[in-house]
Amino acid sequence: MLVLRDVHAGYGRSRVLHGVDLAVPTDGVVAVLGHNGAGKSTLLRVAAGLLRPNAGSVELDGEDVTRLAPHQRVARGLAYVPQGQQCFPHLTAGENLRLVADGRRDGAVATAEVLDLFPALRPLLRRRAGLLSGGQRQQLALARALITRPRLLMLDEPTEGIQPSVVTEIQDRIVALTRQSGISVLLVEQHLGFALRVAGRYHVLESGRVTSTGDGGAGAEADVRAALAV
Repeated sequence: MLVLRDVHAGYGRSRVLHGVDLAVPTDGVVAVLGHNGAGKSTLLRVAAGLLRPNAGSVELDGEDVTRLAPHQRVARGLAYVPQGQQCFPHLTAGENLRLVADGRRDGAVATAEVLDLFPALRPLLRRRAGLLSGGQRQQLALARALITRPRLLMLDEPTEGIQPSVVTEIQDRIVALTRQSGISVLLVEQHLGFALRVAGRYHVLESGRVTSTGDGGAGAEADVRAALAV
């Protein structure tokens, strides 16, 4: 599905990623874990096409997309939900969804499907997005991304600032998406329990380098904590 090969990237003269190799399989969930400043969000920006690497390549379904713009990657099935529950705060929740759905032949059907996936949004469609709680805005951000019917969903800290009940709901939705819809997920997360429960594979990133990797699952948390303590 997605393969990053020997990726080096940064901002100006500051180098953030140093030779990162990472693969996300079809129908799989891969978690990228690490402390603040490790380069996790930079990695997602490279994969999304928002930041061009200084060296290395990005492949999607075997095609080299390193030089493709973000919208071209979206057309190939990639969706990216940035950190911070991003939405258009002065528009209603419904208008936020319609911004993505309008112009798509299956927009109405896709919107109905995401509202089935996140039923808590239905009574909020006429409410301004800026008045929603953090958990509601995160569900709205996920719903907007899923209207595009992606094959690869990239999530940056989806549980940040969200109450535990909504974290569990998002966890359940990610698991359902991979099992029922075959969507692959690249997840950047600091909530280790959440990340390892949904991920089949994890990578620990430290100072822009992958320092540890292994299979997900609750039993991996001790190994990840040990890797992060180094």
